[in-house]
Amino acid sequence: MGQIVMQFAGSDSLTSKIIQWFGHGRYAHVDSVMPDGLLLGARNDVMAGYPAGVQLRGPDYQVGYTLKRVTIPCTDAQQSDYYQFVLDQVGKPYDSRAIAAFAAGTDWTTKGAWFCSELCTAALQHCGWLKELSEPPSKVDPDSLLLVISAFVEVCHAVEERNFKENRVGEHSHGDEGR
Repeated sequence: MGQIVMQFAGSDSLTSKIIQWFGHGRYAHVDSVMPDGLLLGARNDVMAGYPAGVQLRGPDYQVGYTLKRVTIPCTDAQQSDYYQFVLDQVGKPYDSRAIAAFAAGTDWTTKGAWFCSELCTAALQHCGWLKELSEPPSKVDPDSLLLVISAFVEVCHAVEERNFKENRVGEHSHGDEGR
């Protein structure tokens, strides 16, 4: 039996608060937790020395964030397909147009570019764990994705923690130490 792990994150920053307001929830970002503990996700900013766009980042790059990890049971084939799909997106740009479309109420998706929950939703659909939704992945914010997942997986009791570990620019942790 396989598993897909996602880490949802929220903070008190203005950007995070705006995303949380639009999403009506607590989280403004989601990463895929890779089997080796690294986090893979799409961000519009440079954080802890990691570049913007779809990137692999250290497990503790989100200092001061409230974090919630959710484990999704799946088949071994779904796990393999999910993680291969997200890995194939590394290096692609952040989908800023799709984010702007949230406010404008339209769909300005840029092919070959992703924002965090758009990537995770597309990967869940690609691997066959999640069927096509009434809206495309470009309309799914982090809290909406958590809500969709909660219909299938227990998320209310997933461990939530606050990450206060220091992370200085240029220092990239590549394991699960400190967790």
